[in-house]
Amino acid sequence: MTANGQDLEQIRALIDNIGSVLLGKEDVVQLAVLALLAEGHLLIEDVPGVGKTTLAQALARSIDGTFKRIQFTSDLLPSDILGVSVFFPEAGDFQFKKGPVFANVVLADEINRATPKTQSALLEAMNERRVTMDNVTYQLPAPFLVLATQNPVEYHGTFPLPESQLDRFLMRIRVGYPDPSEERRILLQSRGPEAVERLAPVITVAEVQSLSQRARQVEVEESLLDYIMEIVTASRRSPAIQVGVSPRGSLALYRAAQVQAFLSGRSYCIPDDVKHVAVPVLSHRVILKKKYAHLMDIREEAEAVIAELIGGIPVPV
Repeated sequence: MTANGQDLEQIRALIDNIGSVLLGKEDVVQLAVLALLAEGHLLIEDVPGVGKTTLAQALARSIDGTFKRIQFTSDLLPSDILGVSVFFPEAGDFQFKKGPVFANVVLADEINRATPKTQSALLEAMNERRVTMDNVTYQLPAPFLVLATQNPVEYHGTFPLPESQLDRFLMRIRVGYPDPSEERRILLQSRGPEAVERLAPVITVAEVQSLSQRARQVEVEESLLDYIMEIVTASRRSPAIQVGVSPRGSLALYRAAQVQAFLSGRSYCIPDDVKHVAVPVLSHRVILKKKYAHLMDIREEAEAVIAELIGGIPVPV
């Protein structure tokens, strides 16, 4: 299905609204909106202070959704995320008090500082989109986006996400430093109240759901299905890769390409849609062989390997 004029106006308004506080990062904002409409989750691996929290807050405010921030630490417990059953003497029974995961946009700040048990509690909620406590299942709100952050240059006291859990994220991206002119605008904005606090919604959560459903109807023809399969198969055969892209990765690439086409106002995918999203969708889903992986730049190595694979595969006509 083609995004009509109203759809494109809503998408443009959403991107512009977030971009008004995350200056000079339209490509990052577009990928965040893509993850939202693809009903996926986003992992941002970057140094502190580049706008990761601002992105999450601005996204939640722009869709008139709820926002919760969870600071991950080594002593954080699963109940601190999911919620806990509390006994009320007046009623004579336990009642479930929902945790911060019950929000439209959840910022999991420094997710790799929590223990694997706590990480798993969040990632299960991301995958199932529900929480089960005391044999009662509670659905998470829709839309539901987890934006998790990691600091790539600090390893002391961290528990890196294993590959099986990284696979739950639709994309891994970086924000990066702003250029000097944009950073100057940030300094000027800091003279007044926080810009993100002044943001008004430009779209409702119901409209986000409608856009997501419309994006699912974008056509992906057989030749592009074959193209996607050639990419993931190449990852499994690459001499640089020990473990290739899983079937979940194939589905993620398919879904992300659909939304990319929808954001471009088309009812069908083209090869450029697949190529545009392939690196952020696939690079965190592969395990490089030791001789190709260097601890300090393993992310860049994986991205370069995926980009090289794509460059060697003929593009369907």
